[in-house]
Amino acid sequence: MDPDAGLFWKNERERMMCYSINAACDRYGFILGTHVSSGNMHDSKNYQPLLQDVLKRFPDEVKNLAADAGYIAPHIAKITSDNNIRICLPYKRPMTKKGYFRKYEFVYDEHFDVYICPNEKLLTYSTTTRTGKNQYKSDPKDCINCEYKKNCTNSKNNQKLVERHVWQEYLEEAEHLRHTKLNKKVYKLRAETIERRFGDAKEKHGMRYTKYRGLQKNADHTLLIFACMNLKKMVNQVA
Repeated sequence: MDPDAGLFWKNERERMMCYSINAACDRYGFILGTHVSSGNMHDSKNYQPLLQDVLKRFPDEVKNLAADAGYIAPHIAKITSDNNIRICLPYKRPMTKKGYFRKYEFVYDEHFDVYICPNEKLLTYSTTTRTGKNQYKSDPKDCINCEYKKNCTNSKNNQKLVERHVWQEYLEEAEHLRHTKLNKKVYKLRAETIERRFGDAKEKHGMRYTKYRGLQKNADHTLLIFACMNLKKMVNQVA
């Protein structure tokens, strides 16, 4: 048993002890940085150390950054914006239960700091959680006889709860930029670069399975694999 490995759920039935590898590359497919963690750590938690590693080597060269849906999080949008980098994220389907109102159907009024529900009732600020989410709650008197209650909430206290992260505006700006021509162009490159690099690493360099125990050994092995891939790419360009 490897104490540094983490339990990863590949799907509802299949699970395994493994490591998670996050990597960044440029538009030409050269790997710029890597970060290895236990398999039970979400990609969004690995983003900051990976970004810091890349910016340490290339402090003034990163202008646009494309990432998959696993990196859609307020803190990621904020960190990227704070480093003057334009983030390019994909569309992520809402996780709301079928038949219920989706979060975007509740309009946020920034001036009064309230949410307005589809029945034009107010959800006012209640508290802020330890995870940095502001909670907005409706008045049970407005919900108990509301015609949309069955599509809104099934809470026993007849109250709707909507959460908004304190850095939500950064994620909203990223969603706004998603529709621009530049973001569409940059995000399209992701499939041609980092996805192809990971595919080569798995199929040609044995990265589908780990050969070592321990986080540091696997991090060193990953770094060597990507370094070799960069060298091969350089040789192919010169030849």
